[in-house]
Amino acid sequence: MSTQTREAASGPASARDAPGEDVRLESVHKAYGEVLAVDGVDLAIRRGEFFSLLGPSGSGKTTLLRLIAGFERPDAGRVLLGEGDVTDRPPYARDVNTVFQDYALFPHMTVGQNVEYGLRVQGVDRGHRRARADEALEMVRLDGYGKRKPVQLSGGQRQRVALARAIVNRPRVLLLDEPLGALDLKLREEMQIELKRIQQEVGITFVYVTHDQEEALTMSDRLAVLNRGRIEQVGAPAEVYEHPETEFVAGFVGVSNVLERDGRRVTVRPEKIRMLADADEPFAGAHVEEGRIRDVVYAGMVTRYVVELDAGGALTVVRQNLETSSAQALEERGRRVRLEWRPEHTYEIHTGGTEEDE
Repeated sequence: MSTQTREAASGPASARDAPGEDVRLESVHKAYGEVLAVDGVDLAIRRGEFFSLLGPSGSGKTTLLRLIAGFERPDAGRVLLGEGDVTDRPPYARDVNTVFQDYALFPHMTVGQNVEYGLRVQGVDRGHRRARADEALEMVRLDGYGKRKPVQLSGGQRQRVALARAIVNRPRVLLLDEPLGALDLKLREEMQIELKRIQQEVGITFVYVTHDQEEALTMSDRLAVLNRGRIEQVGAPAEVYEHPETEFVAGFVGVSNVLERDGRRVTVRPEKIRMLADADEPFAGAHVEEGRIRDVVYAGMVTRYVVELDAGGALTVVRQNLETSSAQALEERGRRVRLEWRPEHTYEIHTGGTEEDE
């Protein structure tokens, strides 16, 4: 049974275990001319979870988000929010909000007016608008910024304003289309923590689109890995990382080694491989390979070694630089080594697509 079929089949049971589902996609297809962007996706997103759609460019993740939002309509299949079929409803008739990478703030309005905008369209009176906008700004740690203009804010602050505007009317689902993509690395890492905190406080279901594996692993309760319009695997971050079901997932989510041994294709993560010193004895029952270090990449906290195996193929091995300098690491190029890993860290995988097929 495929990952998609298992996920669809587990829907009712999941709904019993959790407080329900906020999003359900049933056999959804979407094509643009001859390009099939979404190819028969079945997916259930539970109420109150932080769910990520992860995949490379062209994998269909943003199209799925737009189908949930109502900006696109499927060629076949259904989109449900809660128990309601919203397949043919326009965006304004769906209980969702979207946060985009470019924030889409009104430059002529103050921060407070931007946050209040959706409530004003709904006809909420001024006093209630102001109170709820202040509450939303406090939640994103921008209390006191209501009278500023967007141009007076940093990129991270503008992103927070966009988030406050999206949650102020308390939608059933918040859709986030790579909202941190324009931020620098340090700010992006800070905002990952903030987004998760906010999601847990408000209890709204977040559906988050990203191509950044670390981002998805850091924030998600569960994630779906997409490739060529299909879902290759759905699960908790640790499950997807440690037990990839296809070669595509193994290669896209982090770094993995794929070996063919005894007619099977198996994967083992670089950090699970131990490079033995001359005097070291392997663990009982460990798998051992011999080879020569071909390349060494010193990356600060860790060093990555590429080892060509005597039996064919190559493995990437990661070691922490606890007491190793860059000079010492680089000197190991060309050295013969033995590698070992425990059998429980090796997983059989099935052939999947590749990013080059996009």
